[in-house]
Amino acid sequence: MRGEGKIRVFLLDDHEVVRRGVHELLSVEGDVEVVGEAGTAAEALVRIPATRPDVAVLDVRLPDGSGVEVCRDVRSRDESVQCLMLTSYADDEALFEAIMAGASGYVLKAIRGFELLTAVRDVAAGRSLLDPVATARVPARLRDGGGPKQDDRLAHLTDQERRILDLVGEGLPNRQIGEQLHLAKTIKNYVSSLLPKLGMQRRSQAAAYVARMQAEKH
Repeated sequence: MRGEGKIRVFLLDDHEVVRRGVHELLSVEGDVEVVGEAGTAAEALVRIPATRPDVAVLDVRLPDGSGVEVCRDVRSRDESVQCLMLTSYADDEALFEAIMAGASGYVLKAIRGFELLTAVRDVAAGRSLLDPVATARVPARLRDGGGPKQDDRLAHLTDQERRILDLVGEGLPNRQIGEQLHLAKTIKNYVSSLLPKLGMQRRSQAAAYVARMQAEKH
């Protein structure tokens, strides 16, 4: 662990009261240090790389996106950051997306304080808290994913959007995609345009879709 042996934790939740509660819970522990907080995905994507936490505790539902997208983006830059998803809702789709994004754990906000502390410590130590049964379903989801046929959806994309979709599937953030395709200022618009064409709302859904296509090729 970075620093003086303490587990460095970053908190992302759009509710200040929740953040304060988790902050106070963690801060009284001698082996844990809260190094940063954010209330939006945009803030988190700036502050997490700057604070270099061992564990990022991420709310799944945010006003400007999803903690799952933050997890994917952060881990695409630095795999040493372990992500623990914290949510109010037991959502199979979000759990699937969290697994695909590389999260180490997925817990409900109804969790008890000592259980959250244990979860943070376990994730920091490199242990996965994801339900083995749920994790085992991922290959089946990749093989058997429903929805419109691939060709039907992909036919609506331009060549440029297809290239961007492939890079989204590789877990690259907008900044890196923009650098590769020399579209730094317009890449966000491209992503916003291609999602509706695929019948999707979130970037993480597109990434999971690409992963499913790749799995079907093998």
